[in-house]
Amino acid sequence: MIFHGNRFTLKPDAGSAAVEEALESLRNQGRSIPSVKSFVVGRDYGGEYEWGATFVIEDLQGYWEYLIHPAHRNTDRVGLPLVDKFMSFDITDDPDPEMGAKIAELHQRRYDSDPELTELVSGLGEYSGSAAPGPHGN
Repeated sequence: MIFHGNRFTLKPDAGSAAVEEALESLRNQGRSIPSVKSFVVGRDYGGEYEWGATFVIEDLQGYWEYLIHPAHRNTDRVGLPLVDKFMSFDITDDPDPEMGAKIAELHQRRYDSDPELTELVSGLGEYSGSAAPGPHGN
């Protein structure tokens, strides 16, 4: 299993209606992407981030399905313009020592195939974690 998480802090001028749209889009990912086994979206306590989301995915094939699903793309479109600081992480019980590199390759493949996503991610104030360094290693 792979637990894929995102933690983020919003820009000060993010409007409440836009924020709720983005959070609902994250929830919709959990409900509509077949490879997502369970999920949680909500406030992030105990750190420097305001919000978080975690999606439980069975394997790398399901991870790829999650990354390219239209519901995920919608969240990128409506959510990333609101985000100041973003961090992603993955926790897995898979013993493959190359799992981190394989996850990073999936993210890079997605950046390489989606110029609009590349632009959205390039606009973040801070970006770190398993999906970073971001498009084209920047």
